[in-house]
Amino acid sequence: MQASSHRRLLTLCATALLLTVPLLRAAETPAGEHPSIKRPYNLAPPVDLAYSIKAKQRGISLNGTASVQWRSADGKYSVSTESRLSLLGKILENRSEGTVDEFGLAPLLFYEKRFRKEPSHTSFKRDVKTITFSESDDSYPIKGGEQDRTSIQWQLAAQARATPEKFKPGSEWVYFVAGRRDAEVWRFKVLKNEAVQIGADEVQAVHLVKAPPPDAQGQQVDLWLAPAMDWMPVRVRFNDDDGDFVDQTLEKAVRK
Repeated sequence: MQASSHRRLLTLCATALLLTVPLLRAAETPAGEHPSIKRPYNLAPPVDLAYSIKAKQRGISLNGTASVQWRSADGKYSVSTESRLSLLGKILENRSEGTVDEFGLAPLLFYEKRFRKEPSHTSFKRDVKTITFSESDDSYPIKGGEQDRTSIQWQLAAQARATPEKFKPGSEWVYFVAGRRDAEVWRFKVLKNEAVQIGADEVQAVHLVKAPPPDAQGQQVDLWLAPAMDWMPVRVRFNDDDGDFVDQTLEKAVRK
């Protein structure tokens, strides 16, 4: 019974962790707002990244690992991610793939497979300029510059690489971001430069934050991009208003 109860608790915690990460809400925006902003960009070189995960969900502390593969060549890109928890194995798999256009990354497909769930697909149908979802009947127009929840970090990195002087405290970066079943505006604000511990080393990183909606439940998302490491995401933290969090920190980067 103790082993069975322990497995049920781990499953509950894994489910809570999964529900924390995908259900991000954007800041409130005027009705109909759908930003389409063309900015300079410079894609990061191919790399494999390994992260450690520390989390607290429903009062339970969790540890795990995540891996990210970023590739870009011949006018195409792909980002593949996997997250694993101790004793449970793989709990989350994301993939974004597409082309590169005048706005930067131009996703064609966003794929997500969650623990004990069927995979979902978000399609960017560029021939008819429409975003559609396998998990809902919603659709949104493609105006240019739209991202998904996996590509957005690398779009930010590409634009920071092209214009690092613009990523200064107080600056804001707005995108239209698609998830598993809908799309919404994400608004990032640059806070300041901070040190992030990567293994035995320390690196300076630009700290950006996406705040939850005012007067509404939601998550704050903190993102740290390291200029000395091609502006790669070296840390990502999701904070709930009840104190729960998921904190992902880079441990190793291998260029390809």
